[in-house]
Amino acid sequence: MLKSGPTPEEAEATQDHFAYVNAEVRAGTVLMAGRTLTVDEETFGIVIFKAEDEAAARSFMEQDPAVLAGVMSAALFPFRVALLAENWDR
Repeated sequence: MLKSGPTPEEAEATQDHFAYVNAEVRAGTVLMAGRTLTVDEETFGIVIFKAEDEAAARSFMEQDPAVLAGVMSAALFPFRVALLAENWDR
């Protein structure tokens, strides 16, 4: 998909993924999301979000439209912030 362009189905799933994550950004659940700028087999995206517990986190991940469509795979890595810049700017 990254080298040859997405099929119409992949493009639709990717758009649905963006809308899904963006809605959760607006709701305050997703803190940050993005992807690497590479276009090879090591390319990946990351979504850092808040969840009540591992079950809720897994549900959020598994309900992503691109994951459901098989366009993206997902893995869950529970994470705790140790340090955070006060004035962090993209």
